[in-house]
Amino acid sequence: MVAPARLPPPLLGLQASWSRLIEAPDDDGTPRTWHVLDAGAAEPDVTLLCVHGNPTWSYLWRGLLARAGQADARFRVIAVDQLEMGFSERTGRSRRLADRIDDLGRLTDALALSGPVVTVAHDWGGPISLGWAQRHRALLAGVVLCNTAVHQPAGAPAPAVIRAARLPGVLPLVTERTRAFIAGTTALSGRRMGAETAAAFAAPYASARRRAGIRAFVADIPLRTSHPSAACLDEVAARLSDFADVPALLLWGPGDPVFSDLYLRDLRARLPHADVHRYEGARHLVTEDAPQALDDLLAWIRARVPLARDQRVAGAEGPGTDGIDRGQRGLPTGRRLWHELERRAAESPEGAAIVSMRTDGRASQVTWAELLALVDGLAGGLAAEGIRPGDRVSVLIPPSPALVAAIYACWRIGAAAIVTDAGLGVRGMRRAIRGAHPDHVIAVPAGLALARTLRIPGRRIRAGDLPRIARASSGPLPDQPPADTEAVIAFTSGATGPAKGVVYRHWQVERTRDVIARHYQVTEADALIAAFAPWAVLGPALGIASAIPAMDVTRPRTLRASALARAAAAVGGTLLWSSPAALANVIRTQGELDDAGRAALARVRIAMFAGAPVPSGALARAASIFPAASIRTPYGMTEALPLTDVTSQEIADAGRGNGVLVGAPIAGVEVGICSLDAQGDPTGERTAQPMASGEILVRCDHLRDGYDALWATTHRASADGWHRTGDVGHIDAKGRLWLEGRLAHVITTEDGPCTPVGIEQRAMELDWVEAAAAVGVGPPGCQQVVVVVTGVSGRGPLVDVPRTLSLRAHVEAAGLPAPAAVLRRDDLPVDIRHNAKVDRTALARWADRILAGVAR
Repeated sequence: MVAPARLPPPLLGLQASWSRLIEAPDDDGTPRTWHVLDAGAAEPDVTLLCVHGNPTWSYLWRGLLARAGQADARFRVIAVDQLEMGFSERTGRSRRLADRIDDLGRLTDALALSGPVVTVAHDWGGPISLGWAQRHRALLAGVVLCNTAVHQPAGAPAPAVIRAARLPGVLPLVTERTRAFIAGTTALSGRRMGAETAAAFAAPYASARRRAGIRAFVADIPLRTSHPSAACLDEVAARLSDFADVPALLLWGPGDPVFSDLYLRDLRARLPHADVHRYEGARHLVTEDAPQALDDLLAWIRARVPLARDQRVAGAEGPGTDGIDRGQRGLPTGRRLWHELERRAAESPEGAAIVSMRTDGRASQVTWAELLALVDGLAGGLAAEGIRPGDRVSVLIPPSPALVAAIYACWRIGAAAIVTDAGLGVRGMRRAIRGAHPDHVIAVPAGLALARTLRIPGRRIRAGDLPRIARASSGPLPDQPPADTEAVIAFTSGATGPAKGVVYRHWQVERTRDVIARHYQVTEADALIAAFAPWAVLGPALGIASAIPAMDVTRPRTLRASALARAAAAVGGTLLWSSPAALANVIRTQGELDDAGRAALARVRIAMFAGAPVPSGALARAASIFPAASIRTPYGMTEALPLTDVTSQEIADAGRGNGVLVGAPIAGVEVGICSLDAQGDPTGERTAQPMASGEILVRCDHLRDGYDALWATTHRASADGWHRTGDVGHIDAKGRLWLEGRLAHVITTEDGPCTPVGIEQRAMELDWVEAAAAVGVGPPGCQQVVVVVTGVSGRGPLVDVPRTLSLRAHVEAAGLPAPAAVLRRDDLPVDIRHNAKVDRTALARWADRILAGVAR
């Protein structure tokens, strides 16, 4: 079919003023007319050249065009409709990849495009844009790719959708004669696409004659090396190394059944310097499923791309993934993570290093000498197995000496350990491992089964084989890795969304060790009871013995007082790290302690409970179980820990406040508060006013490196060297921090924002309330406070009037907003890891439905 280019009809989100028809010559000199969308500054600081794939068109980039005029820097966005596609001319030709690269070059010549240019591409627009970029290096300032590919990874079949479409007789049917291919593409959206938006995507392809380009595009995908476009695609892939000095960004929908994470892994290997952001829940049309990706793209350009003014805009990042100049955060300590392990193995070879208790009362133990031999043997053995410095290893082993040895062996050879504890749940673990892109896996059988479903490419090592691998190792140990080597990817709890991978380098883990040792005055006479099992990993780095109590790590509430006492007795425990949920059950079961158990717990000198606010009553009862201990509730997070510290006595002396006292910053930590506006959003301005609530900011040397494959999250969480915690609180007149909740859980009332924890603490002072959560119900800006409690018997979700009035009066007497309603539940939705972080967002939805009368 031959048909002229034309302007699109009125469509949702598309401004008529953006559309232009541009004439450019074909390869034989014949004039061809393109439809392009063009918006933004006439003299831009940077131009975004946006290239769609198949079967979309420039409509895909409408959000960028809408944002271009609103951005801080002056952008121009040019989004093209490729020939035979969208509303551009139908020439009657079937165009190959090389043709399309040539076509785009002639169009930009016709546009007299000048630099700097950032190419932005999706799907098969990726190779076309990259081919153009390789020919226009003088103009190129950056490369952005969204769910695309330049190479079919070895051993992996082409996407099933493409293979099915290429079957004999199927290709013309699904791509040209019917709208099946178009409908299938819009159906690949990770969220339900509106009918009007789906119709707009299909608008240029109303007839079979206008869909010939879709068929040709699919036919041009080189599934074999003999395909006419294979050589051109291979050249594009091979020359990606030319972009080593060009800023690159990969925006990805990991749920894409066409361009899966397999292709993201390939692109990351070819562009190892690229910034990456994966949008959980997004699929093929990532910018449709996650519209914030467009804001993130513009933020990335402002931060990373040299602009025409030959400078970066205000707020641009310096070195490092989070904008923090590593030179400003201190140098490596020089004392490596395995230093204390080597020292203790030399000085106390037969002393217990790690004891792992079992529910049947037995224990597995390794001495310092045995642990060092296992770590050193594994370091050599894993290297012999093909694990190299810079590789990532998913370690799927329950808390045990084997887990600790595997992690230290990875560290010793310069491989990073991906630690996904069972506290994330199976679904959370799958998502976390897939996103971290491990190169190898070391796992128990259940973990290996999980790894097979995730197509982890390298070695799959059974945890039971680790002793054999260590014994078979021979030869010298590998060289020590540099202190800036990636050490671990740990994960947040996922209490307020998908768990985020938090990257630490060796020197950052070393600083964390040093902060803990200094603040808690740790000596080799101490021993750690790791009731939050991941903390057992730090024991050897601190040079102290560790005991892991018998418990279900996915259910901290299963920790019993007798099990805790046995763990303490096994190593002479003096330091305890636990969660509030575990403490609650220890208190509940303390009656089962015998004299020996009470004596073991009486040797604890510091008992730390963290992960969520701890009720003051629980702290008071903990003092009777640990009579010699300083009971503490340090504040911190996966991104940095500890940050502040406070004793139970200090909490008692402070009395009531809006929130929970978490104490003064420890040495080397700065804490600030970013004020909130009337809508509960951070203003970006730090406030020095005591008692003013806002987002908590922290700055310290032991802060994380960044979030893994979450460039935009890292960028947003970083402000002039400060880490935005996502928590809210205030600093009192004595410089102590009070925690008031999560930023995402701020309630925005007509009187302004209010925070939940203070209300919850007051509610839990009533003897009939076991647990409480405060949430906002109603539209933002005029929400009503609703308190949900547990421990109240009755019929239906509404608490009786006398108790409701009692709770309202008690909260109001503390100077806090009185709840409009009080509801009851049997339990509160909490995270798996801590069993303590309440999902107030889910609870708010439930309360809204209850009060609307649509749920019971």
